[in-house]
Amino acid sequence: MHFINIKKYLLWLLIIFGTCTTVVAQEDTTRIEHQEDIESNPSPIAPNSFSLDSLKDIIGDKQLYVRSIIIEGNKRTRPAILLRELPFKEGDSVRLYHLPEIFAQSKIQIMNTTLFHRAEVFIKNVEDANIDVGIFVKEKWYIYPIPYVKPIDRNLNEWLFENSASIQRLDYGIKLNYDNLTGNNDKLRFFLITGYTRQLLLSYTTPYVDKDMKWGASINLSLGKTHEINATTLNDKQLFIKDTADYIRNFFKGTVEATYRPAFFTKHFFGFGYNVVRVGDSVLITNPNYFKNGAKKVWYPEFYYRLLYQNLDYIPYPTSGHAGELFVTKQGVNSKHNLWQITAKAQGYWHLGYRTFYNISALGTVKFPFKQPYYNLPILGYNDMNLRGYEPYVVDGVAGGLVNVTLFKQLTNFSFSIPALRWLTDRLIPLKIYGKVYGNAGYVYHPEPGDNRLPNRLLLGGGVGFDLWTVNDFTFKFEFSFNQLGQNGLFLHKKTLF
Repeated sequence: MHFINIKKYLLWLLIIFGTCTTVVAQEDTTRIEHQEDIESNPSPIAPNSFSLDSLKDIIGDKQLYVRSIIIEGNKRTRPAILLRELPFKEGDSVRLYHLPEIFAQSKIQIMNTTLFHRAEVFIKNVEDANIDVGIFVKEKWYIYPIPYVKPIDRNLNEWLFENSASIQRLDYGIKLNYDNLTGNNDKLRFFLITGYTRQLLLSYTTPYVDKDMKWGASINLSLGKTHEINATTLNDKQLFIKDTADYIRNFFKGTVEATYRPAFFTKHFFGFGYNVVRVGDSVLITNPNYFKNGAKKVWYPEFYYRLLYQNLDYIPYPTSGHAGELFVTKQGVNSKHNLWQITAKAQGYWHLGYRTFYNISALGTVKFPFKQPYYNLPILGYNDMNLRGYEPYVVDGVAGGLVNVTLFKQLTNFSFSIPALRWLTDRLIPLKIYGKVYGNAGYVYHPEPGDNRLPNRLLLGGGVGFDLWTVNDFTFKFEFSFNQLGQNGLFLHKKTLF
């Protein structure tokens, strides 16, 4: 088992919280307590609004008509963005006993835009069978620079212990986020990164470009270079090579994407990208099969389709609902680079008791043709394909997947203030802590595993841990995991499935 000494622990805290120091002022305690609000008060009541119980005494269960929808608090956000999220519109009829459920779903949809600290939906006025529905929102800060500090390793344990928390393995720089740029929930991103990776990134996303608010678009551009590269996998671990005199890897990627959201929970993505990657001669000496046919440089187009379904109570940290994703991509149009890949994800969350929940998730991918260069082989241990208990390892192949089951319980929910930050914000900092126990299983098929022993066998792991949920939807996971190899350790994560 790994033990974190004081020096590394303090450095780790700097890395983690350095990425979100300036966003403390974006949160308040209302948004983080959404589940309890919905359960205890399904029809949020705002000042000068009507209680549903009092309306029952006045009008009984007659048919009601939505005469108007009155929105308050949206200084930048266009009203159409909020109206798009409502399961009703002006002129609709509804029974009184349906309103708690409708208002609760409306609040969830508005909060899942991630534009607001707080949202309330309520009856504002009543006249005979006509009602005016009020919506009150409290907007976030939408423009803010964020200091960017992040290890380049796959996870924090690898950076802390296997690479001795090396400062040289850090990316650092500045991120400029401009959300809700035009009031249409559009997002502008500019990253200027140096350190281990020299990189520029520019992206713009707008969710709606048509009158019916169903089609959206985005554009992403990034280019960069590094002195070090993961050249191959040996004994189920990444083998890096470094060239301090020259940049050993240069890359460029450009992507344009169209999105289609016909209703609330389902979204379609249609994308086209162009990629250029060039590596140094030392990479091919270490691994001649890094690219196909020993190539030093590849450039290829990419076409993809992604189907995303998310019906969750709160997307950043769900406790009920379902989500799924299907991703199909085609990279390259000739024999120099040829890859078809299909990836699927699914997860469900259910309430088991008071503040107790369980989650089942599954991920799988297949790549063909099965004969692929090393560049196209990563599966387990990369991005969100993490098998808990096997964090020190990577498993390459052409097909694989994992299944995870988690039982978790909310242990505490409170807020606190930091006196030194009161000049910046008077809001309290929310904190939720969940305890959990989990188990997972994974498998990867590799036709030519070489000296690696983890492909082509069933892998089992499990453990216990804590999740900390705080400002800016920031979730950090402390997990003590073990695997069937007889190994165990404390592992640190901050990634989510979707």
